[in-house]
Amino acid sequence: MTTDIVTDGASVGDAVVGELTGRGMQPRQLIVTLYGLYAREAGGWLSVASLVRLLADLGVDEPAVRSSISRLKRRGILLAERRGGAAGYELSGAALEILREGDERIFRRERATLADGWVLAVFSVPESERQKRHVLRTQLTRLGFGTAAPGVWIAPADLRDAASSVLQRYELAGYADLFHAEHLAFGDLRTKVAQWWDLEQLQELYGEFIGVHQPVLRRWRRRRSPRGPEAFADYVRVLTDWRRLPYLDPGLPAELLPKDWNGTVAAEVFFELKSLLERQAHDHVEAVAR
Repeated sequence: MTTDIVTDGASVGDAVVGELTGRGMQPRQLIVTLYGLYAREAGGWLSVASLVRLLADLGVDEPAVRSSISRLKRRGILLAERRGGAAGYELSGAALEILREGDERIFRRERATLADGWVLAVFSVPESERQKRHVLRTQLTRLGFGTAAPGVWIAPADLRDAASSVLQRYELAGYADLFHAEHLAFGDLRTKVAQWWDLEQLQELYGEFIGVHQPVLRRWRRRRSPRGPEAFADYVRVLTDWRRLPYLDPGLPAELLPKDWNGTVAAEVFFELKSLLERQAHDHVEAVAR
């Protein structure tokens, strides 16, 4: 990978969002979770020794940790820095910005309402700049936009600020217009929403999440004396699995979703596990990274 690709802000943004939203629980995705949860309160830095010890609690061996760190460094997400004589890595500025934006999506519990309306992104990119068209479509998809028509993308109106920020960051604002809109006619809006978004895929992904983490929640409900390493491992795992889902689900109004929407149960599982495990997990990281 060439130096200009590694240091380009847009490419770093792509890399961070990719690690946030990619399927599977790879060591590098667990590392990004650790940095997002714990490194920012310590100035964005963690020592290599701490990372190795913490990832061991997640069943990741040292060679895999070091290999994943190297990959994140090459992608411009982590920057090498020694502190107090210890080797370690800090988050790049671009990575910090993406993670801050991600907090608003990942830890948000409220859904949009019909009264909020919609944001439309209408774009036109010349054929000679088709790569920009690809980037624009990719970023709108990652924000959770659905496709209403060729060149017309739609999302709940509360995503307008995020959309504006992304279009400016990737220098795409000159190719798109954003509109605040409401659906007046024609056709049933529930039917339209099912055409604009792949709700069946989302239903399946939420179902997979429930299948993996609901048994973990039941186990923790029975626990009387939780242990830090176990709480830490389960919290990092559930957050790593959860965090991609809010990027795929834009928080559509509940009345437009299927009655048996798995997203409701999945959110309950995630936020209850967060409530049960967050404190013990944090204390464990503090003890290890001290």
